[in-house]
Amino acid sequence: MQPSLSEIPILRDAAPELLAAIDAETEWLSVPSGWPLLRAGEPPEGVWFLMSGSLGAFKADERGGYQLLGYVRPGEPVGEMAMIAREPHSASVFAMRDSELLKLAPDAFDRLVQEHPDFMRHVARLMLTRSRSGGAASPRSDPKVYALIATSPTIDLKLRARTLQAALRRLGCKAAMITDADEAALTGEGMNSAWFDALEQKNDAVFLVSPIADTPWFRTCLRQADRIWFFARADARPSFPLLPPEEPSPARQFRLVDVVLLHHGMDRKAATTDEWRLACDASRLFHWRGLEDEDAARLARVIARRSIGLVLSGGGARAYAHLGVVRALREAGLPFDALGGTSMGAVVAACVAMGWDDDEIELRIRKAFVESNPLGDYVLPVVGLVRGRRVEERLFDNFGDTLIEDLSVPFFAVSTDLVAGAPRVHRAGMLRKALRASISLPGILPPVVEGAHSLLVDGAVLKNFPVDVLKDMHRGPIIGVDVARREGIDPEDFRDPPGFMGWVAAHGLQSAPPIASLLMRAATLAVDPWQGRSGADLLIVPEMADLDLRDWKRFDEAVASGYEAAVAALQRPHGLFQSPHSDLLTNLSPGGPLEIAE
Repeated sequence: MQPSLSEIPILRDAAPELLAAIDAETEWLSVPSGWPLLRAGEPPEGVWFLMSGSLGAFKADERGGYQLLGYVRPGEPVGEMAMIAREPHSASVFAMRDSELLKLAPDAFDRLVQEHPDFMRHVARLMLTRSRSGGAASPRSDPKVYALIATSPTIDLKLRARTLQAALRRLGCKAAMITDADEAALTGEGMNSAWFDALEQKNDAVFLVSPIADTPWFRTCLRQADRIWFFARADARPSFPLLPPEEPSPARQFRLVDVVLLHHGMDRKAATTDEWRLACDASRLFHWRGLEDEDAARLARVIARRSIGLVLSGGGARAYAHLGVVRALREAGLPFDALGGTSMGAVVAACVAMGWDDDEIELRIRKAFVESNPLGDYVLPVVGLVRGRRVEERLFDNFGDTLIEDLSVPFFAVSTDLVAGAPRVHRAGMLRKALRASISLPGILPPVVEGAHSLLVDGAVLKNFPVDVLKDMHRGPIIGVDVARREGIDPEDFRDPPGFMGWVAAHGLQSAPPIASLLMRAATLAVDPWQGRSGADLLIVPEMADLDLRDWKRFDEAVASGYEAAVAALQRPHGLFQSPHSDLLTNLSPGGPLEIAE
């Protein structure tokens, strides 16, 4: 049974004569799963009301693919903004599963506006609601129907689904699990789009559970899912490709695919983690090492849209403040479900992603950057002031041969490709090499040569506070810690400067000369140091007015500043972060970031 016009949220209180007029003007149409409804750049052809099914709105990305903007659920209109403005559509809309819609053609829309002015009031109210709650904070942008696909017959997928259901219940969320047995029981009744719509309305998440198999149920799971999660054994090898290309799935078409790699004690590593990612053409990768453990809790937070992302800016020695922030957030019971950063912020984020506790992180950073100068191997400059060997030794001592994709928490670091003139986001490969590139400030550390056409330097040159990168890989609240400042250099350092020997006599070889600040400032001058701050749901800006980028010995002072700023943020009377695993996440305000400013 299809819903009536009165069940559309924006028309619930509409007058009967308006509903009758809309019903007389609309035409019914069906859009199969995966088909386009409208494309970006096309002129408006009317307004559609989704009656059953699911639509996805996408924009083109820089790689020639699509980036998901959000889902359109039953009862919501599509194309109304382009219709009112008489401008081309700004996004493309595809059917995520078989969908039924009502269409108002342009002339019919105009007649309704002229003959029933109240119709425009209903549409305007919807547009206002969307503008207030849109973007990543809107529930419309999140998946609800997950296809949980087992890549091996030895994976107990029902046990995993039940474990996720239990973890979601602890968050106050309800998830339904649907198997091939349920489909068989419903044969004749119809597991159609309207049935899925009703299931979504009753649950916070829906799990469609199936092994990879040549069955109608498996194909139904792929066709009906908002997002696909492939469950794979870490001690097995994937086939290439994992699925034949003829298997239809909008989620696969738009790379709304993730891998959950299952570990069983001492794994025999048969394939690299990245091989599984490539085989599934996945955009994200998660590890699940036990059963009812922190990994299960993290996956539940991801499904419930309550996972927390942490992004840390670059800033030289000022980035020590990140350690104090991390300690304060952990003391408040906050988990980190995605991590990333630029330059020294990436180094600190990597320490957290390694699973080290606060004391171990402080010990390692103090030993690597405070007790001795990692930039002390000065050389007559050809490509840098220092050789960079000390930095590479310290990175190897701390991170060894760890791969980014093997970290417990999804992680990224940002560098700058001088040849391409664009940021480079490192989400796979050797962790220490990504960090070496991310901290290679031009003129100080030698750049990293990668392949035949890439020259990588510090990410701060183009993107010092990469909140937007985290938004692309994480849906949920984002905590941003920015230690940059506008006045990044002190002119007094350059008034009647001493010669090199005079500087050494006064400061020794362990202290970086003013040219270090000069090069840092010159390399990052084109970037607004506060760029990206508005993208964080909680913004923490430690107060360190007189602490310079090269004050590597002022460790304790910077850490204390970060700790105090984070504690102050958590104590503000905004209802933020009151309990560590449920209400704290739903209370994040979508109206803008909470800032603890300098």
